[in-house]
Amino acid sequence: MSTVATTDPVLTSKPSTRTSIRGRLQDALPKIVLAPSFLITVVFVYAFIVWTAYLSFTNSKTFPSYAITGTRAYQRLWRWTFESDPPSSWYTSITNMGIFGFLYIFICLGLGLLLAILLDQKIRGEGILRPIFLYPMALSFIVTGVAWKWFLDPGLGLEQTLHHFGWTSFHFDWIKNKDFVIYTVVIAGVWQASGFVMAMFLAGLRGIDGEIMKAAQIDGASPFQMYRRIVIPMLRPIFLSAFIVLAHMAIKSYDLVVALTSGGPGGSAWLPSNFMYEYTFKRNEMAVGSASAIIMLMTISAIIVPYLYSELREKAR
Repeated sequence: MSTVATTDPVLTSKPSTRTSIRGRLQDALPKIVLAPSFLITVVFVYAFIVWTAYLSFTNSKTFPSYAITGTRAYQRLWRWTFESDPPSSWYTSITNMGIFGFLYIFICLGLGLLLAILLDQKIRGEGILRPIFLYPMALSFIVTGVAWKWFLDPGLGLEQTLHHFGWTSFHFDWIKNKDFVIYTVVIAGVWQASGFVMAMFLAGLRGIDGEIMKAAQIDGASPFQMYRRIVIPMLRPIFLSAFIVLAHMAIKSYDLVVALTSGGPGGSAWLPSNFMYEYTFKRNEMAVGSASAIIMLMTISAIIVPYLYSELREKAR
């Protein structure tokens, strides 16, 4: 009698269809959530940048014209920059951009660093002072511009108040003076942004190892030498980040100028952003306005792209 050996079949577990679909949905969920934002960004940012660049090579006036006419708009801006007499509004805009950008960035950096160093001394009331310095950044440029317009107006602001107190010889009419009106924009911009820069520097100061400072003190370094030779060089990334943010804000400033000066006497406070809006929507020169917008974009790119390149290169190391 022979015995037949039987073996039980080996059961292999297969993932169910429901589990497979669920896993795929979980993997695709982040892409599904981000897809609308990505699509909106592509259409309303990058597509419109390409469209603006295209219009700058056309002869568009009140309405877009899609017939390419070359670099005529850029040639007009070139002539207005170097060959116009008296100076054109474009020349005034880029000159004001140089004045405003230089003073705005470097005053904000200097004042922000000074405030951060003072607050880093663990002074009493620091918790109250920090929000006070940061509060202006929570306001829009429109609110800042209107507030400083009231404050600097000779008929109802600082000058009028001091006249009421008997200082009748005091005069401060920069906001109505075409030669000084751009400096009122600098004052308002610095007031708003310096607290934000202070917060950036304060975070950097709080991140410095205290042992380094103690070692410098033991070696006989004075406070000035410590900050000049140790602290400030270690804040280089903060300086660079603050510079990028401030430069970006300065180049695209528009509403602050409009709210504070309404463009200044005869457009004397215009920045390139004001020129772009005026020529695109009010003077029916869409091609020229588009060309000025592309020049602003290239200026911002010339600042941001090297910064991003250096950051990515450091991370790769």
